[in-house]
Amino acid sequence: MKTVRISGTALALTFFSYDTTVPFDVPAKSSETRSFPLEPTDLGSQAIGLLPVTVEVIDVGRESIASVETTGDVKGSLWSVYGAFGLGVLVLTGLSWAGALIALARRRLPPNRWQRAMRFLPAGIGTGLVAVISLSVLRLVAPSPTAEIPFIVGAAAAAFVLGYLTPHPGERRHPSDVDTVRIQR
Repeated sequence: MKTVRISGTALALTFFSYDTTVPFDVPAKSSETRSFPLEPTDLGSQAIGLLPVTVEVIDVGRESIASVETTGDVKGSLWSVYGAFGLGVLVLTGLSWAGALIALARRRLPPNRWQRAMRFLPAGIGTGLVAVISLSVLRLVAPSPTAEIPFIVGAAAAAFVLGYLTPHPGERRHPSDVDTVRIQR
């Protein structure tokens, strides 16, 4: 064995990968338990929060010999790659919601219900992604398919239904809601 690789993923994306050379040999078809110091000094610039982590032992031919999956608590910066990704998703989600709600207020949504629902769908998906990333950064829940899918699908479905139920842009208010104007002669 030659190298130990530690990698962290979220939302099916690898946000950090750290390789270190180990100072000992383990003969083929044998096992040993060893301890060695690991100082991933630049890991804080790559991630923050709870992340699924894979620890792999790599042989001299760069093939994985064994691996273990666990959850890592990365004490990084909000400006790390993962933190910046989360902030970017937050900004895009906010813009998506703003665009959909402004179009609703200006009565500029499509007359077709399905098209209106599709206008709200990206904002819902973004909301689910923001929830998954936020829970990870706040160290409450590590991203995993069992945690990611319900948040993303649930938020997307809620936004879709909200868009579907928005009023038709050509619909007028009920006659009892219309203010009357008196004209004096």
